[in-house]
Amino acid sequence: MKFAIALFLSLSPLLAHAVEVGERLAPWTLLDQHDQAYSLNPQTQILLVARNMDGAKLVKAALAERAKGYLEARDAVFVADIQRMPALISKLFAIPAMRDYSYRVLLDREGTVATRYAGAEDKVLWLQLDQGRVVAEREFSNADELRQALEQVPAKP
Repeated sequence: MKFAIALFLSLSPLLAHAVEVGERLAPWTLLDQHDQAYSLNPQTQILLVARNMDGAKLVKAALAERAKGYLEARDAVFVADIQRMPALISKLFAIPAMRDYSYRVLLDREGTVATRYAGAEDKVLWLQLDQGRVVAEREFSNADELRQALEQVPAKP
């Protein structure tokens, strides 16, 4: 039984499907680094997904020196897949360090959200949404390009 569970978990990233333009995203709820719940909602315009530490570092670099609320002003949310991070490391070091970030990090501890969306492990997936439907998809491997793309999104007053 343990083997079957281990096999399923190791193959779960392969089960992600490519999100199609026009597809409505299934709802989900995750806790952020402050243990506050966030649910995907129709107002969300941009969903950023990082599947590993490299992707999370890209987002961190892109948002460096940005004011608190920068993503929220653009109706953007950031999901970090931390399922492979050892629990002790996340609890004692990583998540406490994230509490100092000026932006919200939705923590996918079980890999149930990030694995829904296919994409390269070392890139940041950008899903452009309209009322919960995917209207465009992009991937970023460069923090400056991600920052420039975010700057093109008008902030709400």
